[in-house]
Amino acid sequence: MKKDTIAAIATAVSDSGIGIVRISGEEAIKIADRLYRSKNRKKKLSEVESHTIHYGFLFDEEEMIDEVMVAVMKAPNTYTKEDTVEIDCHGGILVMHRVLEAALKHGCRLAEPGEFTKRAFLNGRIDLSKAEAVMDMIHAKNEFAMKASLKQLKGAVSDKVRVLRDNILYEIAFIESALDDPEHISLDGYHEKLEEKTDSLLIELKKLIDSADNGKLLKDGINTVIVGKPNAGKSSLLNLLVGEDKAIVTSIAGTTRDVLEESIKLHGIGLNIIDTAGIRDTQDEVEKIGVEKARKYANDADLVIYVVDSSCPLDENDEEIISLLRDKKVIILLNKTDLNNQVSEEDMKKSFRKSYEGTNHVYEKQSLHIIRTSTKDNTGMDEFEHCIKDMFFEGKIAVNDEIYITSKRHKEALMEAYDSMQMVKRSLEDDMPEDFYSIDLMSAYASLGRIIGEEVEDDLVNEIFSKFCMGK
Repeated sequence: MKKDTIAAIATAVSDSGIGIVRISGEEAIKIADRLYRSKNRKKKLSEVESHTIHYGFLFDEEEMIDEVMVAVMKAPNTYTKEDTVEIDCHGGILVMHRVLEAALKHGCRLAEPGEFTKRAFLNGRIDLSKAEAVMDMIHAKNEFAMKASLKQLKGAVSDKVRVLRDNILYEIAFIESALDDPEHISLDGYHEKLEEKTDSLLIELKKLIDSADNGKLLKDGINTVIVGKPNAGKSSLLNLLVGEDKAIVTSIAGTTRDVLEESIKLHGIGLNIIDTAGIRDTQDEVEKIGVEKARKYANDADLVIYVVDSSCPLDENDEEIISLLRDKKVIILLNKTDLNNQVSEEDMKKSFRKSYEGTNHVYEKQSLHIIRTSTKDNTGMDEFEHCIKDMFFEGKIAVNDEIYITSKRHKEALMEAYDSMQMVKRSLEDDMPEDFYSIDLMSAYASLGRIIGEEVEDDLVNEIFSKFCMGK
């Protein structure tokens, strides 16, 4: 079936030095020939060697649009595995749109978001996990996200998935062959072998699933909320972490009325920080709204930084804050240590322990991290940064060696495969017939196939690529 030839602007649509208009499809080079004229008019683009660049001018009929460089790449050794032409023009918005309009006028169709990468997937150049890594690379917020996406693009995830699928498929084929030809293929002793293989596969799947939480945090950042009473030093902490005055800092309690959001990096770890209004009883209607928002954000956070003014004794407002933080990952900063200290580490532990009384929560399960700081003197910040790494990543972030699952879709597929392998194990324990094993093994095989796109519906493919940017 003949495919449309598509075109789109492949660079950011803004004033820049160079802009690129990409054309892909069976008619790509013929259409480009209708627009391009070399300086000496000796050669058409259809006559040149593949993967070469040519200098000349771009015309729409007899009107010259721009002076250009044109890259010609012939199938199948291209990004889409189709004939591809990239026109490098000047990066003005008007110029790029004129080049694109000329390409559309002479036979191209405007590409849908992600359609170039979708064609690369449909034409077999990359699998679905690699295609998703392309968009992750574009949207990478930190160095880890970029490296994780690059590893996935190079095949770290898909290679691992293929190995797991091959192991499962071998067992399926063996069982089916033995059931079809019992005279020549014996299942004697196979029960023990399959049990050993199932345990091994469950360990591998669990390791990948467990990496997903850390992978998501490292890729997207840790959702971090700063809470505390008014004037405890929350906004000063935000300004210190960000490195500039983002929040208004005064000695007047209740200055912060709404949330402030910033993204920062600490030792390569992304923190999506939200500074909230000071939590206290107040009659101010606007401040009340800010306090309610603070409570909600604290409840949804991956990490809560509880800033305590250690120069003042704890009061009922602190008790309310502490009650909100049961079972949460919390770092307590005993701030203003440059002043007379009225709150000790033991005071904080007693207050947290007391908040658990009469509830179904277990205090011993919450590990409290208490650090003495002074945002004024910039003390305690190194310990604070190392504490975050220890809390979330056990002090280590093995970016180069570990495979991290960073996609929710991939995690869900792995969990389904894990559940299917658990069913295999249960059937083995119950000494069920061999065809029961085969059914659940096939289910695990199919679940893993969805990660790389071999067991996936068209609607899901369309949904994934619809999230891509135009021109990619």
